[in-house]
Amino acid sequence: MVQVHTTDFPGNYPGYDDAWDQQRFEEEFRVDVVGEEDGVLEFDMVGIDAAIANAFRRILLAEVPTMAVEKVFVYNNTSIVQDEILAHRLGLIPIRADPRLFEYRNQGDEEGTEIDTLQFQLKIKCSRNPQAAKESSDPNELYFNHKVYSKHMTWVPLGNQTDLFPDADFRPVHDDILIALLRPGQEIDVLMHCVKGIGKDHAKFSPVATASYRLLPDITLLQPIEDEAAETLQKCFSPGVIEIQNIKGKKVARVANARLDTFSREVFRHEGLKNLVRLARVRNHYIFSVESTGILPPDVLVSEAIKILMGKCQRFLNELDSVPME
Repeated sequence: MVQVHTTDFPGNYPGYDDAWDQQRFEEEFRVDVVGEEDGVLEFDMVGIDAAIANAFRRILLAEVPTMAVEKVFVYNNTSIVQDEILAHRLGLIPIRADPRLFEYRNQGDEEGTEIDTLQFQLKIKCSRNPQAAKESSDPNELYFNHKVYSKHMTWVPLGNQTDLFPDADFRPVHDDILIALLRPGQEIDVLMHCVKGIGKDHAKFSPVATASYRLLPDITLLQPIEDEAAETLQKCFSPGVIEIQNIKGKKVARVANARLDTFSREVFRHEGLKNLVRLARVRNHYIFSVESTGILPPDVLVSEAIKILMGKCQRFLNELDSVPME
């Protein structure tokens, strides 16, 4: 589920300041990449409005194209999985193929071509293992090919695709996605056509698992907080937000990294602390988190989303120029 953090944060809590004053609103726009790990890119967008931030998020979800299974030709399916369910499961498997190499298929076209279609085949049959122990009850030992995984999908080049993409490695992003379970004699034989599409048409084309943003927290200690109060304050926030320093034999609290705060507002439950801390959010500083499904790296997805947003702006400007002014 995509988490959406908008700017309508209620300000009716003690010590809360919404920090919307124009003096803190910087006009310069910049993007700061914080880091990328395991397909998740975290970066900051500073100097933009909430409408632009949300438009960027929605473009990532619904308008950056990918390749996904659109048509499934079932030649044989004797498994317990119905044809429609099998086709649905195959459609949701992310395919590692750069959509920028392909064109959109024209509406109404029944046959795919090498420039708009990727073809995959899944052909597998379950059989008994004659070497299995008689007393065994483990399906992994009793049967061959009783688990159908995404790794069993193989690319079947269309036309001259082997010449167009000599170094291509078109395949599912993950090899261990379970598609179906078979028993001896059961078989699946299908042919799949992958086409280019966007998440606005179907969720299977969405290139991101999650795309979210939040405003940068701003925590201010209004006066020194020491000893037991400092330790209590530290426990009110996420780990790493508040640090305790030893100054002249006293434990003194300081804000170490406000970015890690999740705005739990636990501090307002303590009478001795709620008036000593001011919580705010920086109005124009958005922390983005983009997790790719693995089809394209998250930095490429961000770049493509920016290009799409720029194209939308250019089309809007062109329409304005085409309107006669009275």
